[in-house]
Amino acid sequence: MLIDSHCHLDFDALSSDLDGVLERARANGVAGCVTISTRIRKFETIKAIAAAHGNVWCSIGTHPHNADEELDITTDEIVRLSEFEKCIAVGEAGLDYYYDSSPREAQAEGFRNHIAAARITGLPLVIHARAADDDMIAILEDETGKGAFPFVLHCFTSGKELARRGLEMGGYISFSGIVTFRNATEIQDVARDVPPDRYLVETDAPYLAPVPYRGKSNEPGFVRRTAEKVAELRGISLDQVAEETTANFLTLFSKARIV
Repeated sequence: MLIDSHCHLDFDALSSDLDGVLERARANGVAGCVTISTRIRKFETIKAIAAAHGNVWCSIGTHPHNADEELDITTDEIVRLSEFEKCIAVGEAGLDYYYDSSPREAQAEGFRNHIAAARITGLPLVIHARAADDDMIAILEDETGKGAFPFVLHCFTSGKELARRGLEMGGYISFSGIVTFRNATEIQDVARDVPPDRYLVETDAPYLAPVPYRGKSNEPGFVRRTAEKVAELRGISLDQVAEETTANFLTLFSKARIV
């Protein structure tokens, strides 16, 4: 049994055939998935998806691309919305200096607001980190000093130092289809070395389809290909990766209930 720990079922490429997407996932041994919030003001959409489907959960948060649009939404409001029974995480929030779609100051402010919500609720923070390793480490260390909070570095594309420091602070690392790409050698090294109780797999669908689907629209069922690559890198079976990542998912996302 596999879990896709990060996808976007509300995006058009998936929502237009949601029943088919979820059926194909089950056929590939994927028992559940988390549809991740990118705009709090659109939370009702993903909330409805999670409510309507068994073993589909959701998060509440603002993607760094949209940080400057939702700084008026308080930590208390994030906490309140997270009370929905199938909301099992805060985020995704973080820093993206690759696109810089939102001012960096707004990204940092929004990120810290989400960290506070994760600390208050005890829900894991789903962290987006791209081309911002130094500032990500600095903020995580500063905020951890104020009080620990659970988190996952999702769709890991960063350097080994962020991986090391994140793990030291108690975080998890999640691998997407990128780990199957031929030139992703540093990410593959991290996938080989991450402790067995601290890694997850995901799709980030509809983006980043793994080999051999690269260039196509991604969907939760394709997480099996990512898990197969991680198994190859770690020299273990697919069944062991499934067992480890599902156990890790249920430990980190402790509010989730598989039915």
